[in-house]
Amino acid sequence: MKTYTVKITRQAREHLRSIRKYISEDLLAPDSAINTMAALKKEIESLSVMPERIRLTDEEPWRSEEIHQMRVKNYYVYFWIDKDAGKVQITAVIYVARSQALQLGSMEIEK
Repeated sequence: MKTYTVKITRQAREHLRSIRKYISEDLLAPDSAINTMAALKKEIESLSVMPERIRLTDEEPWRSEEIHQMRVKNYYVYFWIDKDAGKVQITAVIYVARSQALQLGSMEIEK
């Protein structure tokens, strides 16, 4: 079974830091922040095996760009798969209640 290297882009890392900070400091729930980060990390790491099991996003034009959308708790993790390089690129982590199209419009796709 083929395994992929999972890379988190700078932008996605910033999203994760913001999520952790918001839950921990704004919501005053540091334990919840730890649990949310652990769940996100676990699911992101799981993309090293069979990442194509996750469906493509419904949002256009990102669907045409083959951007996948995985739900983890209250967040969507967006990524694309470079099969030739054996790489999964995490491009964004966005709260589900936000406008996905608006947030994806500012998403950087590092290739």
